Formats: sequence, structure tokens, C-alpha cells
Amino acid sequence: MTARELRQKYLEFFQSKGHLLHPSGSLVPYDVTGRLDESLLFNGAGMVQFKPYFRGIAEPPSKRLTNCQKCVRTGDIEEIGDLTHLSFFEMLGNFSFGDYFKKEAIAFSWEFLTSSEWLGLDPKRLSFTVFEEDDESL
Repeated sequence: MTARELRQKYLEFFQSKGHLLHPSGSLVPYDVTGRLDESLLFNGAGMVQFKPYFRGIAEPPSKRLTNCQKCVRTGDIEEIGDLTHLSFFEMLGNFSFGDYFKKEAIAFSWEFLTSSEWLGLDPKRLSFTVFEEDDESL
């Protein structure tokens, strides 16, 4: 499977779960209201453009969004080139604004990863980590 195919499957999966596809924001970190986020040099995460939604400053177009955000990170620039660190990449995301939380998000991820309709990965080959104080996710 190519990166393009994986991206497409991910976005199609979350759209099938009622998520609205939101376009990638600029690498210059403007949020959905058009305000420049001066706390960042570049857009380094899929949620940056959605900060006004998380803060309740703006109303999202849907309670469920999915996107593929172009990102630049420079915090580990000295590691670039070792095959595990990148400066530019695309981050896939699914977001809920007051609609669902961890239980549903985990179920969505599990279905996407293991269902033969989507990626069909063998559950026995998957491992996950959970923050030790996060009893909700266990």
C-alpha cells in the first residue's frame, strides 16, 4: 500500500463515521479564523488550525472533522536524516468537538486498523501504550 492509498483510506474511513473532511491548513500557522498563531513558527500538528474550536472561540462546521495536515517540525532538526526523523510530513487526524471521547476514538482506531474492509492488520501484531494514570483508556 502506498502512502497516498493509506491517506485516502484513512480519510474515507472517518468520513464514513460522519466526519467532515477539512482541508490542510497552511504551514504558516493560521487558525480557522484567519488569526496567525504567534506561538508557533510552523504548523507542526493536525490540530493547530482548530485551536479556536477547542477553546470554544469559534463554532466548528461539524462536531466531527478529519484532515491530513501538512506539518513542519524543527525541534529535533539535528536528528534529521536517520530514517526516523522528518522535518516535513503529513499528519492524519480525527477530531471530535463535544461529540465523542476516548472510548469511541479507540473503537474507531481499532476498526480502521483491524477490519478487513480497511487495513486488515492482525490484532496479535499490534501493541499500544497508555498513560499509567489514564484509567478511561484501559
